[in-house]
Amino acid sequence: MCGITHGIILLCTFKPKAIVNFKTNLTIVEYSINTKVKTLSKPHKKIVLIFLDTDKHASPFDILTAIDLFPEAQILHYSGVSPDDAKRLIQDAMFPRGPEGAKHTKVFIGGYDVERAVEILEVAKKCMFPPFELAIIVDPRGAYTTASAAVAKTLATSIEKGLGDLDGKTITVLAGTGPVGQAAARLYAMEGANVIVTSRDLARSTAVANKINQELEVQRARGVKAAMPNEVGKSIKEADIILSAGAAGIHLLPLKVLKEYGKRCRVVGDINAIPPLGVEGLKPTDEGVEMLPGVWGIGALAIGTFKNKVEAQLFRRAVEAPKGIFDYKIAYEIAKSMVMAKLKKT
Repeated sequence: MCGITHGIILLCTFKPKAIVNFKTNLTIVEYSINTKVKTLSKPHKKIVLIFLDTDKHASPFDILTAIDLFPEAQILHYSGVSPDDAKRLIQDAMFPRGPEGAKHTKVFIGGYDVERAVEILEVAKKCMFPPFELAIIVDPRGAYTTASAAVAKTLATSIEKGLGDLDGKTITVLAGTGPVGQAAARLYAMEGANVIVTSRDLARSTAVANKINQELEVQRARGVKAAMPNEVGKSIKEADIILSAGAAGIHLLPLKVLKEYGKRCRVVGDINAIPPLGVEGLKPTDEGVEMLPGVWGIGALAIGTFKNKVEAQLFRRAVEAPKGIFDYKIAYEIAKSMVMAKLKKT
């Protein structure tokens, strides 16, 4: 090879030819060069994952997940991102790599503030246009993938125990105004369930329920106050399924209350793996375990392990797709398909 110039490889072949000079008795060797030109193939576009986090410090959870899934990808992350910041960052991500590069540029929107994350998503949608469209994942503080995992697990347990799917069932989501609770309540309502959303503040639970009803254009959710044990009891009295969706270390459902009021309940799920647990008597590792006669429980670690699998698939889908929005709907689609596939094998 002679060399590379302007993206072209010069392939050279040297053929010696001897010429004898009789006057000087010297042999002169001449070399003729046959040159072939081969152009370099276009370089493969590298996957770039851009994390936009609403929190002061971007969560390492999702970043580490992405690093393990895509070790060759380039990771960029920004903290304390506002909707105004997002507009500039999204636009700056759309153009420098051209249309082909845009297909390999992915955005992850995270942070504890779900409302702000949704605002950032709306900003991103308005910024993009063909052919500069990016694949965008939305999972604020893991709320969407956790909710999807929890709803899918309670669905699977209900079917496995011969109780049928979620359509028409009454489901109480304790702490239903938090990030996971809101997403779970929405997913349950989408599955045709009647959802009771609880909060220590009646106005907050009612607002969440009204929002779900408006989005689905059907009255399936209602908010109630559940600050005291007797109020929690009343909120679960009609429930076929209970999901404790509170923050880490917050105890929501005492076993005594479940025994006294939850006569109709058959499935209980908890997303809190840090003591005190959300549901007394339900171990984090329990998965379809009969915690009370006729009541099957799914613990936080069982849900959390499954959540990680759902998030991994959500990442893979976004990376493989040239564009699109990968939110709670896609996360639940993934989670539901996984549990249903497992049920078919049993």
